Amino acid sequence: MEKIETKTIKVDSKEPNKEPIKEAANLIKKGKLVAFPTETVYGLGANGLDKEAVAKIFIAKGRPGDNPLILHVASREQVEPLVEFISEEAEKVMKKFWPGPLTIIFKRSSLVPDVITAGLDTVAIRMPNHPIASEFIKASGVPIAAPSANTSGKPSPTEASHVQEDLNGKIDMIINGGSTGIGVESTVLDLSETPPTILRPGGITLEQLKKIIPNVVEDLSIIKDNKDIIPKSPGQKYRHYAPKAEMMVFIGEVSAIIDAINEYAKKYIAEGKSVGIMATEETKDKYKEGLIVSVGSRNNKETIAHNLFSTLRLFDEENVDIILSEGVDLSHIGKAIMNRLKKASGGNIIKL
Repeated sequence: MEKIETKTIKVDSKEPNKEPIKEAANLIKKGKLVAFPTETVYGLGANGLDKEAVAKIFIAKGRPGDNPLILHVASREQVEPLVEFISEEAEKVMKKFWPGPLTIIFKRSSLVPDVITAGLDTVAIRMPNHPIASEFIKASGVPIAAPSANTSGKPSPTEASHVQEDLNGKIDMIINGGSTGIGVESTVLDLSETPPTILRPGGITLEQLKKIIPNVVEDLSIIKDNKDIIPKSPGQKYRHYAPKAEMMVFIGEVSAIIDAINEYAKKYIAEGKSVGIMATEETKDKYKEGLIVSVGSRNNKETIAHNLFSTLRLFDEENVDIILSEGVDLSHIGKAIMNRLKKASGGNIIKL
């Protein structure tokens, strides 16, 4: 693709200056691409009603065309023209969790271009809970189509520098709003069919959703790979979030994980390979050799979610040959973390 000049603007996420945001919104109105921060990861935005503009997202990212996009809105009023109807369940969920890290799948209206939905009869919509994202969408005056602002398949960006590394020269602007908060993408909840189904775990957990819609279930692809799946949600089908290095994820008792990683590290280092170990605060001192990085605390898994993608990118920068990662238990946001680790490792999970 033709190289374009990528402008980066700095915006205070606590008190966004409206002038630079207006400049970014004007680019959206002209069919250009703008990366912007949300509370989950940085998104790569285009006018969600302009199919030519949306097509540029796929080119810039190298994204497969059968991988649907999420439309980002700033108000409930923006949702109505995009969907066939809003069910009672959807009303309850939106009232409780929007704005926030929850994407809802509805039956789409004819207003939504096919390129957004990969030709499906459904559309994924979310309302970000981030001051810059909210102001940016409002100023643009249209729903913003936005996958994560990275090269397709690589770890998602949680800093503007990650976006620059992947997409500099391919997009028109980056809004630098600092570090994102949650660090893993939104939960995707399919309300287009019965029962309500979580297609991708994220910042809103199964436990939280069950309090509002008790009959919610999880899609089997969260736990098991299905290469024949027709994705209704980003992140269902392809290897995602992947570092350059081969990666192995170890699950089981923590003591067994430590022993196994030490053993594998010793073996790979003896073979002349550079080893990265993704440890936790509780275990980092238990490893003997390799590049040891704490991703966060097992007692506060939100810290692991926040640091996960930046840690994978750090291992890329250090050019390690193999990453040995601890797994976590599946409670609460642990399911989202393990889903991302499974995708990042290409399903290379070692059960102890």
